[in-house]
Amino acid sequence: MSHRFFVGVIVASMYIAWVVPTRLAGQLPAPAAKRASASAKAWTPPRTTDGQPDLQGVWAITVLTPLERPRELAGKEFLTEEEAAQFVRQTLEQGDRDKRAAAPEVDLNRNYNEFWRERGNVVVPSRRTSLIVDPRDGRIPPFTPEAQKKRIARVSAQRLPSGPEDLPLRLRCISRGLPMVPTPNNNFFKIVQAPGYVVILQEMMYEGRVIPLDGRPHLDPRVRAYMGDARGHWEGNTLVIETTNFFGKDDFHGADENLRVTERLTRTAADSIRYEFTVDDPTAFTRPWSGEIPFVTSQQNIFDYECHEGNYAMVDILAGARAEEKKAAGAASK
Repeated sequence: MSHRFFVGVIVASMYIAWVVPTRLAGQLPAPAAKRASASAKAWTPPRTTDGQPDLQGVWAITVLTPLERPRELAGKEFLTEEEAAQFVRQTLEQGDRDKRAAAPEVDLNRNYNEFWRERGNVVVPSRRTSLIVDPRDGRIPPFTPEAQKKRIARVSAQRLPSGPEDLPLRLRCISRGLPMVPTPNNNFFKIVQAPGYVVILQEMMYEGRVIPLDGRPHLDPRVRAYMGDARGHWEGNTLVIETTNFFGKDDFHGADENLRVTERLTRTAADSIRYEFTVDDPTAFTRPWSGEIPFVTSQQNIFDYECHEGNYAMVDILAGARAEEKKAAGAASK
């Protein structure tokens, strides 16, 4: 077995010990999708030795379906089979950074080339035009007035940061955040189960979530964490995870410290998990909103995510901000 396999198992085991001594086909025609749904309902998941529905393994969430429905698809909840195929071709072509015209500003914004991307080449099996399923328009609900003010201030600070704290957590190599939604790279998750616990190890940032299942209450609200405080329970074959106690610093799409994320993971077949999430934050959004993403089994293992190794982004961004300030000060003095 590979070195990465042992690393993943060891890390997950360490998390537990610390607390207690193939891709989906993206273009199924409607009848096939209905048959797949009926089959999923009848499918019985395997069990762990202590009787939990077995969710263990490495799972990927590489789909091209966007979180929000594109404006040009307003009012269109699902694609036809032909539209889905065209959407895949167009999205891959437009997103291919290696084929963009060579220009200094393009190269500056290139970030990673395509070798490092994990975009996938399918849309979700339902051919839905967004991962968001509620509201029906497939869009994140509006911010509250106070949250909108905070977001404007945060975006302004990120354009000319005074220090690292003004920049996003992912850029600072701190946290991927919740819920688990696709990004351009590192979309793998490893699930390990033990009596009374589920551990989810995220490839990006190499974050481990230790989720107790014994009904204990959440931590005191004064105790905060970047990934929040998770508590889980089983509803039939579905693992339900409720996470609170977030820092409220650069959380998911403008959420704040009052964020509550509810996740539901259901093994629907030997090679798939249905992942559902609800974002509830009354001080940030005008209403709760929900999404659904397919998890697909992978024969690969996750890599150690050495985010800081060779990462000059922080130094370069802050140096650029100071240069901009110096330039502005020089222009003002003339």
